[in-house]
Amino acid sequence: MRLPLPQFSAQAQQPDHIAEVVETATTEFLAQCLEPDTLSFPVMPPFGSWVKSWDDESGNQIYGVVYYATTSPIDSVHRARALGMSLDDLREQQPQIFAMLKTEFRVAIVGFQPPDRAAMAYQHLPPRPPQVHQAVYRCTPDEVLAFTEQLDFLRTLMDMPGAPVDGLVAAVIRHGYQLRKLDRDWLVQAGRTLSVLLKDDYDRLRVILGQIHP
Repeated sequence: MRLPLPQFSAQAQQPDHIAEVVETATTEFLAQCLEPDTLSFPVMPPFGSWVKSWDDESGNQIYGVVYYATTSPIDSVHRARALGMSLDDLREQQPQIFAMLKTEFRVAIVGFQPPDRAAMAYQHLPPRPPQVHQAVYRCTPDEVLAFTEQLDFLRTLMDMPGAPVDGLVAAVIRHGYQLRKLDRDWLVQAGRTLSVLLKDDYDRLRVILGQIHP
């Protein structure tokens, strides 16, 4: 069973618009955070948090999970160096610092929803990832609850190359568990799904489950 998810307009400006795709591939994409309106660093999305973008060609809404984030200089030649200042000192004495750094994050793609509002979400890789320069939004709690009602996407996460898979799976399940106000039935279902995926690796299963807590 696949569940319907809320739709959003590709043209709408939403407060949860946090980043823009700068690199894309079949299984993942890299997004750069938008610069804040104030003198501060962009807010780095949490590990295991849910975001969405879209494939403009098909209109598919793409869902993914943040698995890596970094803040680094825009100029790749010069590294940042310690200045021994507080953020308030930086704002007063070195305000240009905030324009010289970028925050980026990598997203593992776990599913998509066709543009038809009556369509259901699919928990596998889409035909195409989002294009470069597409907007990236935070998913709403309702979207996360709807998408994680089924747990087929865990297999896609388990197969994600280059990601800290065990910690990522634990973070996603932990987040879903907390959003559901500690719904034990859902947690048991997630544990059973993992036990099937890791039936030959009990030690790994135990480590993942040990990271899931309220």
